[in-house]
Parts: sequence; C-alpha cells; structure tokens
Amino acid sequence: MAIPAKVNLTDPFEVDTLLEIRTSGMKKMTGLNIESGIDKKLCPGPMKVGKLGLEGDEHDPTFHGGPDKAILGSPDQIKDCSSHYADWQQSYPERTDRFVPGGFGENFVTARMNERNVCIGDVISVGPELVLQVSLPRQPCFKLNHRFSLKNFAPVTYQTSRTGWYYRVVREGTVRVGDDIRLVERKWPQWTVERVQEYLHRTTDNLEMNQQLADVDALGEESRGQFRKRVAKALRKARAEAEDTWKDFRITGRKMETPRIVSLVLEAVNPDPETELPLAGAHARIKLPNGLIRSYSIAAGGDSLFKVTDKFELGVALDENSRGGSRYLHETSKVGDILQVGRITTGIGFAKSASNHCFIAGGIGITAFLPLIRGMDAIHLNYKLHYAVRSADDIPFLDRLEPHKENIVFYDKSKGERMDVKKIVKDLMWNSHLYVCGPNRMMEATKAAVEESGIPPDEVHYEAFAADISGDPFEAELSGKKSQVLKVGEDESLLEVLRRELPDFPSSCEVGNCGTCKITVKSGCVDHRGSALLPEEKETSMLACVSRGIGRIAIEV
Repeated sequence: MAIPAKVNLTDPFEVDTLLEIRTSGMKKMTGLNIESGIDKKLCPGPMKVGKLGLEGDEHDPTFHGGPDKAILGSPDQIKDCSSHYADWQQSYPERTDRFVPGGFGENFVTARMNERNVCIGDVISVGPELVLQVSLPRQPCFKLNHRFSLKNFAPVTYQTSRTGWYYRVVREGTVRVGDDIRLVERKWPQWTVERVQEYLHRTTDNLEMNQQLADVDALGEESRGQFRKRVAKALRKARAEAEDTWKDFRITGRKMETPRIVSLVLEAVNPDPETELPLAGAHARIKLPNGLIRSYSIAAGGDSLFKVTDKFELGVALDENSRGGSRYLHETSKVGDILQVGRITTGIGFAKSASNHCFIAGGIGITAFLPLIRGMDAIHLNYKLHYAVRSADDIPFLDRLEPHKENIVFYDKSKGERMDVKKIVKDLMWNSHLYVCGPNRMMEATKAAVEESGIPPDEVHYEAFAADISGDPFEAELSGKKSQVLKVGEDESLLEVLRRELPDFPSSCEVGNCGTCKITVKSGCVDHRGSALLPEEKETSMLACVSRGIGRIAIEV
C-alpha cells in the first residue's frame, strides 16, 4: 500500500500517544488443557514489529495471530472512565482485581483512540518507522469468560463495543512507549469499529449493510467472510423458496459400520457449487422411494470438516420397531440408488461462551455429535465425551473416534460398565455446556440430574434420535382460516397432518431437537415433548413434530 506523504484530516485522534506495549508467551489456562497468549505483560525498551506482530508475542493460530491480527489495539481503559476497565470494575465489583491493564490481552494501549473514532481501513504511523492499518474489530471468545471467571462475559464486550481492534502491518519498524501515533489515511469514515460491530453482532439480518460490508476490501477476512456468507445465505434461501425443495442425491458409498449400523455417503446428482452450510448439528430430510420421509443427523460433510456441501454421510441404526425407514436403508438401498434430500438444516453448534464441553452419548447418538467433536478438536477446545455402547463391536465410525480417544470415556455394556450420569453432571467443571443424545432412558436420567444440580436450561442441549408421537387424538384449528379444523389421529403427528395442507411446511430433525417446526399456540392445552423450547416459550408455542394438543387447540402457522 502506498502511504500518502501528506493528508489533511480532522479527527479526534489525528495525533495520539502509545502509552503501553505488551506481549506474552503461550500459557495453559487455569483448569483447562488449553493454551492462550492473553496474559500480556509490559515490555521495556524498544520493540521490533514484523508482519505478524511484536517480536516474542505468541498466539494460538486457530483464532489469533496472522497478518490481519498482528497487533491488538485498545484505549487506556483506566483513564477512559466512561467505558472499559473502570466501568467493568463498577459492573463486576467481585472481579475488580482482574480488570487491570493487560487483562484483555491488548498489545498497544493508546490515549484517545477508541471504538467510536477508529475506522476500518485507517492507516496510522507509530513513531518514525512503523505503519499499521486497522483491519478488524476484535471478536472475543470463551477465553475471556474464563480469564475473568464470568459466564457469557465475552458477548457483553462486543454488544457494548468495548473489545479493541486489530491492525495489520503495512510497514515494519521499531516502536517505543511514548511514540506519536498519527492518522495517515482514512478511506472508510462511515465504518467505525463500533458500527461494524453493530451489524456483525447486534443487527445481523440487514442484507443491505451485510452487502456493503462484504465490499469493504480493508476489512479482514474473519469479519468480511461472515458478511459474504450472510449475503450468500440470503440469496440461497430466496432461491430455495422459489424452487422445489427436493434434490436428487446418489448413494456413492455404503458400509456396515457394525452389524446394526450402516453408513451411507450421498452426493448430489446436480451439484451446486454455492452449497455450503454449517456441519455441526446438521440434519437431512430424506424422501425414500417407498414414500417415507425421515430425518437423520449428518455424521460427516464429505470432504469438509466444518461444512456440508453437496456430499455428506449418514449413520443409520436398524430400529427394532422400524416403520420402514431404517429397514429400507439397511435391507434395500444400494450404491447407485437415487434418494431425494430436502433442505439441510442445522439445530446445534458449539456453545461459544463455554470454557468446557461435555458430551453424553449412547449408541447411534454419536452421529449427532461426531462433527462437533472433530471440529472442537481441530480448534483446540476443551471437551470430554462419555459414550455408552452395547459392546466393542457396536461402535460406529470407530476410526474417526480413535484420534480423540484421550478425550473419550467408553462404557461397554457387555462388560457390565455403566455410565453414572448423575455423577458426570454433578462433577461438571465451571462454565461447561452439556450435550446429550441417546436412548430415552439416558435422556430422562440426564434431565433429572440436570434439574437436581440446578443447571440452567440454556447450558444443556438434548438431541433425541427417537420420539414418541403417539397419544390421544386431538383437533387443531388453523387461525385465520375459517372453519378449517385439522384432526390428528393417535399415531400421527401434527406435523404430518399439517403437511397435507401445507406440503412445504418447514421441519428438520422431526424428533423435537431443533425447533424448526415451532408454531404459535393461540389457545388450548399442549402436551409438550422434545427439548427445543425453553420453559417460557412453552407458554405460547409448541413443536409440531412431537408435541400434542389436548382436546382442541388453536394454532397459527
């Protein structure tokens, strides 16, 4: 980038001062098997700055460091009493000793710059040699929660635009405390760090703003990529709503993982290069040639560790009480067959604010969590899997679990080993998120243990792979459609009946996990089933796939 020799700008920080320089090595975080470079210490004397940042400063390259994150800048958070450290101390008096300079992992501390007067793309000089460009607003992760021992603290920082910002290095050089900081060029005055955070975190569905930010070439890829993906997703959604939602997929791989579990690889007959969805928690609705429609967890995304493209893999257990779905895939399907796949949707991702992740799974339930576990391992998150199996011969995808065996505890029923769910829940470390998928007995035992331990509902995710939809017949009056009353039989779901009237009615997991089929209840009593609704949501909503009305209810879809 060419640096203009002279630029006339009027700005509150046209000249600022470098008050502190801080660096750190990588250290293990207390109580976690995770290293971090967040613990920055003051640096005496002049410091060299290269393309990747300050000499001797270390980062976990998974989320930090690199050309777009060479230097983390922050205002003098003690003197700026209207925000930052002084305000954090007032808001969290029990953590006053931790809200001190360096607490947020900042490299450069300045006097007057802040998130409201620093813009993306700003080019600044620091001292006589170094030239930097503002590249990104910082997006704090769970490590900030853990550092301050405050659950969900990281989101508060970006919701209030008190995060700091990153620089890329335009010209290398040496810096000293007390160096002047001068604004050299401002190309994007409308995009302050605070305003970018508005659309990055708070108003995320503004397509016009997402499009504008996707075109800001000075914005680092971490944020710019998010805006591009939002635009692409909005366009895909609009296109999908205008087209048939079913696509032909060919079975290109088939393997018996165990005597009762088959894995199937499906590839789109007509691939769409723009197809890309988050893999974690993804479900695919499959329409079988025998007319049945079933939903299955996606166990792998083809060639991608984090994304579902036009190739993915399922794991299907033969249900002893199969109504035809799993039996067809086990006994009739073969390589080369064509199956129709509906919209692929996601219902679970990893809890970004959690310091630790604990999985409880049984049998085929591992398919719901396998992508999450592999993804967490790749980005160095702290996790543990408790996995109950019938025997050593009944473990699907064993080759993919092998690399993670240090984080897995197996419970082999054939050897008399029993998972103590109550103890696992009781012993969860601070700021853990719990994920559960298994047979009904395991799910109910976990729910009882969670309730007894007083764990909030938003710190647990239940992923059922079977659901009891049966019950007494009931009637559902469709609001806004005069005299249209749907009759739901004892062995069918409200979702199945709704589809007779609305063939494209949305759904995903169809066992009460994801909430895609949530509808509004205007009046009447509901027998709530499934886990996707929070307690307060059950007052006005129900899950059409599993929950049942009692007598007669009025609904709005």
